Amino acid sequence: MIVTGIDLETTGLEQEKGHRIIEICLRAYELESRKLKYSLVQRIHPRRSISQKAQEVHGISIEDLAGCPIWEEVAPKVVAIMKASDLLIAHNMAFDGPFVALELIRIGLKVPEVQSFCTMENGRWSTPLGKKPSLKELCFSLDVPYDPTKAHAADYDVDCMMACFFKALDLGFFEIDSLKEKKAA
Repeated sequence: MIVTGIDLETTGLEQEKGHRIIEICLRAYELESRKLKYSLVQRIHPRRSISQKAQEVHGISIEDLAGCPIWEEVAPKVVAIMKASDLLIAHNMAFDGPFVALELIRIGLKVPEVQSFCTMENGRWSTPLGKKPSLKELCFSLDVPYDPTKAHAADYDVDCMMACFFKALDLGFFEIDSLKEKKAA
């Protein structure tokens, strides 16, 4: 089974106002061995400005993206990795999933059908009162190192999230439906 962690950085939160992906990371692992199979870490020129609020979060300026490929050049690689995946994992799938899907649709690509898993939604056990945890809180609860100075870089966030995913899976805090079906058979 191939499980793929995904994270994005964007020009802003409102895709309907033309915000775009400026950084993407997909890291695909073989679930049983936890061996990294393939990785894509790419900054993307959005052909538009980056909101000040977004820039304060991820620290990426439009100048940092000079010479980077545009989404139309990166998207086929994203689709190929998604198609090769059995499970797509994000810390906030409610944001990352639709954002990627709509960006693929915008340029005429078909969105691969892949089962998804959200470590934020499924990680409520990790916080007092069961609120959705930040990635920092999820890492803290699982004793996974987290450096706030490196956070909000797509590759760093995927690495932290996947470390949490594997540890929580091993501890029985996360369950994957297809694994439950395999064990029952």
